Amino acid sequence: MDKTLAIAANTFREAIRDRVLYLLLGFALLMIGSSIFLSLLTVGSREKIIIDLGLSAISLFGVLSAIFLGVSLVFKEIDKRTIYTIVTKPVGRAQFILGKYLGLVLTLSVNLVVMTLGFYALLLYEGAAHARLLPAIGLTLLELLVVTALALLFSSFSTPILSALFTLGAYLAGQLSWSLRLLQDRLDPGIGRAVCEFFYWVLPNLWRFNIRAEVTHAVPVPLAEVGLAVVYGLAYAALLVFIACLSFERRDFT
Repeated sequence: MDKTLAIAANTFREAIRDRVLYLLLGFALLMIGSSIFLSLLTVGSREKIIIDLGLSAISLFGVLSAIFLGVSLVFKEIDKRTIYTIVTKPVGRAQFILGKYLGLVLTLSVNLVVMTLGFYALLLYEGAAHARLLPAIGLTLLELLVVTALALLFSSFSTPILSALFTLGAYLAGQLSWSLRLLQDRLDPGIGRAVCEFFYWVLPNLWRFNIRAEVTHAVPVPLAEVGLAVVYGLAYAALLVFIACLSFERRDFT
């Protein structure tokens, strides 16, 4: 466990020095701040527009950070040839993958906290700060856990460019996975419905973590629904990291 934590700490130190992280964070804070001006150009409640744009910016730039940083986690070690030193030491490959994952999750968590503080500073200025927004931000963190695990899984056997494409594709498919149920209901019993059912359960159901509309319009979200999303997110991320460990174990560096 100490070795895993050491790798996680080193990954965190490397990630916070990445310029891409600060660039995305800067754009996120800029978009959150610009929601004040955008709310003046649209029809509707000013408060609701600011909240919706702010939560959307936190989710979008959090996901982009997870993808751009996650897909290069393993490749950097291979490119710098430090992986050859690591695998020859008494450090298990599973420990290496888990440490990388935990380090990036810590980085994204800090990033999310900074965006949340900036968001709430804006809301306090507007007199629209509400505690009901925190569950939506918490579920965004769970979404990032899953996306990071996806990026790590693809990076364990592919190049950064392909990993980014695979992760982005899986993310978009996960956001639209609810539509598979609608398609399934329109199909006749047979192979088509079976395929929809298969992909519905295999793809990450990222829509589970999206309660932005509910909290924006002050619609109560059942606690059981939030709890189910938490359990699902943790279990799905853990499964992806486990598969990534198995994939990395089979990778040949000789």
